[in-house]
Amino acid sequence: MNKTSITVIAIVIILAFLTACEKSAETKKADSGNEDPADYTWDTSTVVKIVMSGIAISVIPAVAEVNGNVVTITSAGTYDLSGSLTDGQVVVDTKDDGNVRLIFNGISIKCTTSAPVYVVSAKKVIVILQEGSVNTLTDGTSYAQTNGEPDAAIFSNSYLSFSGDGSLSVTANFKDGISSDDGLVINSGTITVKSADDGIRGKDYLVVRKGNLTINSAGDGLKSTNDEDTSLGYVEIESGSFNITAAAGDAISAVTSLAITDGVFSITTGGGASSVSSGTGTSAGNPGGGPGGGPGGTSGGYAGTISEKGLKGKAALTITRGTFSINSADDALHSNSAISINGGTFEIASGDDAIHADASVVIEGGTIEVTRSYEAIESACITLNGGDVSLVSTDDGFNATMGEATEANDGSILNLNGGNIAVNSSSGDAIDSNGNVAMTGGTVIAHGPTSAPEVGIDVNGTFKVTGGILIATGPNSGNMIESISESSSQYAVKTTISSTLAPASLFHIEDSEGNDVITYKPVRTIYYIIISKPELREGGTYSTWTGGTTTGTNINGVCSGGTYSGGTLKKTFTISGELTNVSF
Repeated sequence: MNKTSITVIAIVIILAFLTACEKSAETKKADSGNEDPADYTWDTSTVVKIVMSGIAISVIPAVAEVNGNVVTITSAGTYDLSGSLTDGQVVVDTKDDGNVRLIFNGISIKCTTSAPVYVVSAKKVIVILQEGSVNTLTDGTSYAQTNGEPDAAIFSNSYLSFSGDGSLSVTANFKDGISSDDGLVINSGTITVKSADDGIRGKDYLVVRKGNLTINSAGDGLKSTNDEDTSLGYVEIESGSFNITAAAGDAISAVTSLAITDGVFSITTGGGASSVSSGTGTSAGNPGGGPGGGPGGTSGGYAGTISEKGLKGKAALTITRGTFSINSADDALHSNSAISINGGTFEIASGDDAIHADASVVIEGGTIEVTRSYEAIESACITLNGGDVSLVSTDDGFNATMGEATEANDGSILNLNGGNIAVNSSSGDAIDSNGNVAMTGGTVIAHGPTSAPEVGIDVNGTFKVTGGILIATGPNSGNMIESISESSSQYAVKTTISSTLAPASLFHIEDSEGNDVITYKPVRTIYYIIISKPELREGGTYSTWTGGTTTGTNINGVCSGGTYSGGTLKKTFTISGELTNVSF
């Protein structure tokens, strides 16, 4: 065999060895980060008892190391912990291939200089909250750290999970409450965390299957932070009850994606929406047409220097259903990319945007009530396909924008395809698109602002209506008053009122046979009203009335299901094109 052949064989052997090592490392990583149903079953005959009493610790059988007030678990197995330590610590440090289970069976541990529970090394650590047990962990205000760790009352370098029907209360006076530098899974239990920084953190991921979580954090409430691997850094919530108060951070934050399947959420961040001045809705050189506020912003809305959002998934935020009560200083729902809402019930008060995504917001259904916001929904592409949506804003209600203030078409779009939508903007445009608006269905009622220069509709491109019901009102803004585009296939009427119409007075249109087309009660004084409905037919004759009374039910200003009477006839007109202008 010549030297060349020997060299080639050696290279092949080396490559094969390196490949095997890489696969072994990948397998180890995958094994350490995956949940297994077997994690939550064990042989009760092999359980090790760790009993704590003041500063004394006993281990039966003696398979763990006790050094004064510190017990160190050095081998895999299941450990039942009970009793209390006035100033002590439980350490897990094992190189075994098996898992370590810690059964919290009525423990109270205080550690003044470090984490009460510290996982230095293990394949996986599974914490079982024994049914009916009450468990408490408390740390001090300073730690003796090595390379920056530990930094949480329960700190783990390894995969960490929680299960069981007991309770756990964590008071973290140093920094975080519960933290894993791997993945973290919560299957069940009642967990309460009060923390000087973040509440619960899973670096690679945080998964909550169910449980009752109460978080009172100075920093973020729930979070995942791995920004080095795009497949990690996510938060998934399947169900559960969540009561989160984040004084100076986000309630739930994922550096990649946040996905919520179900659950009940009560969220307050940064002191809530009332802690933020609502602003005027007008920025210098940009009367209501640009993007909303944000950290360091000057155009109104949130002007803080840190993120104090309700739900944040930087890469994506997806909500399937759930019940959400969010009171946030910053955006209530936020993504640097995309937000998708498929259902759920939302009550939102925000000091900035209620719903903000840089790329797209898609709402398929659900009930969304925004009681306060600077801008209600902002994105480059906003699509509503269904749902009951009520938006209250200081500045724009809908703001479709690529992110820069402009009076030219920037390519953004607002798609209105379905749902019952009411927009009430006090100082900005009710519907604002730096690009186009396309309406194919649904009902949209847009209550414009109190005074000029803002309007009910502000579109740099086209507003094409091919279906649905559109009602938009606004103040006297001169030649800035906009309506639907001539490319629309559904007819519309724009009525201007020389003396304005007060909120106490009705506006009514009926056809030549006396059938009600619209009976509307404005929420504030209006100068004009734009109406597009399938009932408006080319060649049809209609009459406009003001004042009078109705027996109909008023929903978002539209009175339906009753009889109109007693008004004053103002104008009779005939539909002759896509947009008919009427004035009186």
